Amino acid sequence: MSKTKVIIAGAGIAGPVLGMFLKAKGYEPIVYERTHQPTDNGLSLALQTNGLRVLSLVPGLLDKIVGGRIEEMVQYSVLPEDMGELTRSDFPRKIKESTGFGIMGVSRPVFHRVLLDHAQSMGIPIVFGHHLVNLQDNADSVTVTFANGEIDTASFVVGCDGLHSHTREFLFGKQEPSFTGLVQTGGLSDTPKELSTSHMINWYGNGAHIIAYPDNDHLTSWAITTQEVEAKETWRAMDEEAQQKIRNSPYSRWPYGAGELVKTGRDIVKFGLYDRPELESWHKGRVVLLGDAAHPTSPHLGQGANQAFEDIYHLVRLLIKYNPDAGYPSVGLLSTIFTEYENVRIARTSALVKRARKQGEIRVVNGIEECKNRNEQLRNGQNPLSEQLYREILQSPFEVGHSEVLI
Repeated sequence: MSKTKVIIAGAGIAGPVLGMFLKAKGYEPIVYERTHQPTDNGLSLALQTNGLRVLSLVPGLLDKIVGGRIEEMVQYSVLPEDMGELTRSDFPRKIKESTGFGIMGVSRPVFHRVLLDHAQSMGIPIVFGHHLVNLQDNADSVTVTFANGEIDTASFVVGCDGLHSHTREFLFGKQEPSFTGLVQTGGLSDTPKELSTSHMINWYGNGAHIIAYPDNDHLTSWAITTQEVEAKETWRAMDEEAQQKIRNSPYSRWPYGAGELVKTGRDIVKFGLYDRPELESWHKGRVVLLGDAAHPTSPHLGQGANQAFEDIYHLVRLLIKYNPDAGYPSVGLLSTIFTEYENVRIARTSALVKRARKQGEIRVVNGIEECKNRNEQLRNGQNPLSEQLYREILQSPFEVGHSEVLI
């Protein structure tokens, strides 16, 4: 008996992981990616407790992930009128002690390669150079057409094709992403001696903010957030002259270690921050969205990839619940699965997208008095990213030892 084929559009972060789960549960996933080869685009991301909890369900995967452990969070004000440490918390260490999963900074290109290699080691085809240009949802299958003329058919399609998702466009029409008004400039630096290799640090200035965390034991990733005119999300490194301007910028003189990171930065990129309005539904017929294709977010909560992993957990959980033998599903069965998936996920992800945007606005407040007021709120724990709220975010998608998805 042939296995139920599933087409996954997009071989970024979410697509290969979804493929692993589907393969393990008896489906036949194939991942199509529009780029012609894996890219080194992107800087770093923080794998947080909720995301690591999902990844831990894939045998052997966590052992392959190399990153920098984050045990403390520190916040500084670099405002001359209100200089100093604002808060310090060992929350990451505490949550690891209580759940077994902490927070880890990873190089996105390195992490991406680990995911691709692990998926392929499980026998999952990842086909590059296939740009999706048409979807035809039939009564009993979905036919996908690519720009190179090739065609494939599957029982259902999952769009994991990111912020500029063509899958989303075919389902709901073309809609431009929403520029948040913020731009990030980021790079990598050898970790200065004055900075710990296990701290996530936020520096708050007047109209600007810097965040940094370790990628490994000797490299730190950092990003400057400012309010600027729109910049495209290309993730390509700036030319050397532009990078040198950043290294010599006023940010290179920020105290508490921030300036040292900026002045020694390399592979510096500049990109706009985008999200999208909430969708009322993530599916039509046999096609469903997941991750940034469904709910792209600005990075200020560090939850983009982690929420995609939560999506994967719940989608696979519901496939197991309603289609335990991984048989060929009717469109009615898929409607039940996809609707329940949306009911679990849309409200949560929409709230986090809004909270991330709010967090970004707080980080780049303008004006001396406004900044001093912001700093006082941070000192008093009045922050969308307070420890209590952070703990609520990280408790999902299941309690340790109580996963409904077993591989």
